[in-house]
Amino acid sequence: MNNNEQNPMNELFGEVIHSYTRAQAIADGVLVDVTETAREAGFRLPTAITAALWADIEQIPSKHPYQDVQGRLWDVLYMAAGNARRNKEVSRFAYELILHRERAEGLVTLVCDCGPGDSAEPVLTIGYPEDF
Repeated sequence: MNNNEQNPMNELFGEVIHSYTRAQAIADGVLVDVTETAREAGFRLPTAITAALWADIEQIPSKHPYQDVQGRLWDVLYMAAGNARRNKEVSRFAYELILHRERAEGLVTLVCDCGPGDSAEPVLTIGYPEDF
């Protein structure tokens, strides 16, 4: 859009003061791009997980030394993919899986959100409910 064209959103809300793109969030480490592994799990869209979830995936509890980061990431994505197939009509769903953490054992709730990327293309983001 050139400067001479009117943007209806600007007329309603005014000029954008600041924007923070998904690409910036990935560059800053707020989101972690896991698209390659997500494709192996069955996703076709660019996929990222939140920094909080990534930190828990990376921090392998001392009680579970046999686990590794790739296996834990695979569990998160595989369970998301299975739930996505069952929730085709919604853009956001919650699911549970076991993710052993130092601070807590057992089931955790994660959210998978399909929303617009930087160019309004569909992208996926997975994280804890409080991350959204």
